[in-house]
Amino acid sequence: MSWGTELWDQFDNLEKHTQWGIDFLDKYAKFVKERLEIEQNYAKQLRNLVKKYCPKRSAKDEEPRFTSCLSFYNILNELNDYAGQREVVAEEMGHRVYAEIMRYSNDIKGERKSHLQEGRKAQQYLDMCLKQMDNSKRKFERECREAEKAQQTYERLDNDSNATKSDVEKAKQQLHLRTHMADESKNEYAAQLQNYNAEQHKHFYIVIPQVYKHLQEMDERRTVKLSECYKGFADAERKVIPIISKCLEGMVQAAKSVDERRDSQIVVDCFKSGFEPNGDYPFEDYSQHIYRTVSDGTISTPKQESLKPDPRVTVGKAKGKLWLFGKKPKWSLRMGPALEDFSHLPPEQRRKRLQQRIDELSRELQKEMDQKDALNKMKDVYEKNPQMGDPSSLHPKIAETTSNIERLRMEIHKNEAWLSEVEGKVSQRSERRHSAEANHLVAQGRESPEGSYTEDANQEGRVQPQPHAHPEFDDEFDDDEPLPAIGHCKSLYPFDGNNEGTLAMKEGEVLYIIEEDKGDGWTRARKQNGEEGYVPTSYIDITLEKNSKGS
Repeated sequence: MSWGTELWDQFDNLEKHTQWGIDFLDKYAKFVKERLEIEQNYAKQLRNLVKKYCPKRSAKDEEPRFTSCLSFYNILNELNDYAGQREVVAEEMGHRVYAEIMRYSNDIKGERKSHLQEGRKAQQYLDMCLKQMDNSKRKFERECREAEKAQQTYERLDNDSNATKSDVEKAKQQLHLRTHMADESKNEYAAQLQNYNAEQHKHFYIVIPQVYKHLQEMDERRTVKLSECYKGFADAERKVIPIISKCLEGMVQAAKSVDERRDSQIVVDCFKSGFEPNGDYPFEDYSQHIYRTVSDGTISTPKQESLKPDPRVTVGKAKGKLWLFGKKPKWSLRMGPALEDFSHLPPEQRRKRLQQRIDELSRELQKEMDQKDALNKMKDVYEKNPQMGDPSSLHPKIAETTSNIERLRMEIHKNEAWLSEVEGKVSQRSERRHSAEANHLVAQGRESPEGSYTEDANQEGRVQPQPHAHPEFDDEFDDDEPLPAIGHCKSLYPFDGNNEGTLAMKEGEVLYIIEEDKGDGWTRARKQNGEEGYVPTSYIDITLEKNSKGS
């Protein structure tokens, strides 16, 4: 099957077909270009999506490391790698498919133009031969007619008796001339005809088949190139499938790594305050005045004293402590700048932060010690081999490292002291809590169903001793008299004091200090009217005075 033999007379159609093939090649190149642009835009959008939902560096450090959050961040990392593979696909399509097609398209356009010019040139040459042959044929025909006319003129004059001899001789010479010219035209026509036939045979059996063969080979190469590009188009994506599968597998593994129990424990670690729950409210017997009126003569003075309300267990003072163990105030997160010893935090959070700081300082100390050892070894090498360096040049660095080591050790010691203080308070509160629970159970065993009176008549009217609401603060309310003022303070900010046990204050108000901050971020104060309560330490400016007088 050859275009040269089968399509010898279809030059125009072959020209159109080859042009269509090149147009189709350009069309596919445009398709590949748009496809790789889609891949590039897709990868770009994926990367923007990952960047949008990835936490900022500072926020990531502060965010609790829940397994669900870590899993999501791992999925974002895998998605970012997936976006990178889409970029690889676009790059592969651009280099191996689109660029190759554009290069081949330019080459095939030049080749087609060359073959078509060769075919047109052969056709023009054949047309020229045909024209020459046709001209010689018409000349031969014309000369034959002229010779025939000359022969007729000669015969007419030769038979005419009136014609002169000179006219006859002249007509005879004209006849010979025309006959000779007709013979020459005949020979020329015969030569042109033979030449044309030869050229025509060469044109249709040699030149044109060769041109068409080149066009056929060119078109077949175009088809093969398209096939290779189709395959390269698929290979560009097939090559990244293993990596994409790993990305997807990483997403699945990240999903499997979510641990709900661990996240719950992280919530406990993040928000555990270390405070104890609220204790029981003490019972206040308001009926003691009734019993005093009815049996005034029978109740002894000690019993009257026993009926006197104990100021240490009044509801007012008990309420003054409940806030420490109740719901965390909303304003506790904005009580001023963080303190160095983290005393503004609840005990458990303070202990956790101190432990973290000690670990960080320990790591820094180890680095400094390793650096000091390395410097000392380098100094020994310099002392043994002076040509390698001057030992005295290391003295400033060694001194600086030694100073850093001492500083870090002091910092660690200071934080360990704070940590020991916090751990001691936490353990003490735990012991007091267990003791309070035991007393609570004993007291319940002695109480009547009403919880106020025993069945013993001699004990009627007495208030059953209740366990203190907050055993860790028993020593704060041992005295019946008001606590003396140990200084005074001025409020820097207004404080609403909505929680139980807190004291409301206005900005610029002067209060008496009756108890210092014990490390929990609160100071006990008293107003001019005798009202007492706790105020945030960071909200006041404290001045301690030895001879200050309470109200």
